[in-house]
Formats: sequence, C-alpha cells, structure tokens
Amino acid sequence: MKLAIIGVTGNVGKHILDESLRRGHTVTGIARDTSKLSPRDGLTLVSGDADQPEALASLLKGHDVVISSVPFRSSVPARLIEAVRRSGVKRYLVVGGAGALEVAPGKLLLDTPHFAELPEWIRTEALAGKVFFDTLRVVTDLDWTMLSPSALFVEGDRTGIFRLGKDTLLTAADGKSWISFDDYSIALLDEVENPRNVKARFTVGY
Repeated sequence: MKLAIIGVTGNVGKHILDESLRRGHTVTGIARDTSKLSPRDGLTLVSGDADQPEALASLLKGHDVVISSVPFRSSVPARLIEAVRRSGVKRYLVVGGAGALEVAPGKLLLDTPHFAELPEWIRTEALAGKVFFDTLRVVTDLDWTMLSPSALFVEGDRTGIFRLGKDTLLTAADGKSWISFDDYSIALLDEVENPRNVKARFTVGY
C-alpha cells in the first residue's frame, strides 16, 4: 500500500517507518525537518506542518492510509483531522497514548494518584492525548483507528509477541505495563493491512 506517515522523524514514527518498509509498503514520510532521516528505497521524504491543514492535505492526497505519529501537546486535533478529510484519504490511524485508557471501570490512568506524580511534560502529553481521542471518537466520515500503547512506551526488542486489548490498560503478570516501539509498530501495521478496529481505539502490551 501507499502510506503517509506524519511525524516520521519521531521516536515512534521512525519505527513505524521501518516496519512499513520491511513489509514492502511505499511510504511518504512527512515532518517539519526531514533531514534527520536518510533516503531509502520505497521512501519519499517531504516537509510538512501538522498545523497547516490545506498544505498538509495536498501532501496526503493519493495515499491509501495516513498514519499520525505527532506529539499531542504540539498538535491541534481538529487541524490534523481536517487535513486528512480534505485529502480524500479515508483511513486514518493515530498513535495514541496510555493516559486515557481505563485501569478500572470508569477510571482512567490519568485519574490515578500515580499520574499526579509524573513529570509535567508527561501529564501534559497525556491530557492532550485524551482531548485528541475525544475529538476523534465523534468523527464519522473517516475510517479512523487509534492504537494506544501501554504505560511504558520504550525502545526494546522486536519480539512479535504481545497482547491486544480495547479500552483497558494491559498489565503483565509482573505488574509492569509496557510495549516496545518495534512491537507497537508490528501491531499498528497489522491493523493497516487487516483492519479490525475501524472507528475504534485498541491497545497493545505484553
């Protein structure tokens, strides 16, 4: 397929790019500064700004799927969604956050005492992620999907062994909630190739 990845130079974006190319997809990588990446077969790098819907829409046209991997605290949900809408691309996948996942019925991770003890930038990102999800969940004219990682989203091995869930934070038997960038990318590309969570959020963890 022909994929567009917004935020391709970020920690998560780079791993999604690697997984996409590994599977033989053609990728347009979009970021404000694409000089951080080197040219590769199957990859076209273009400069684009998530805050400029009209210009971004023109870069997205003609793709099969748009993947958004941009920090929530530095993006405006309505602008990104509008750019995808104007582009004519129907499938829109978003790298989500763990903060808006439930840890108990009706209780979100960002409502827990532990959340209040985290660094400010993490709290800001998580709260902005909830705003993005609340904005996305009422969109009816795009086939959107949000994949939220586990609480710890870090560098790690590409194992291909993980669990999927819906709206509840996944926690391993040892009490740790985590997923590597590589295994997250596998789960995301599986969804790209075989959509099972259209107009829905799901999560991945060990």
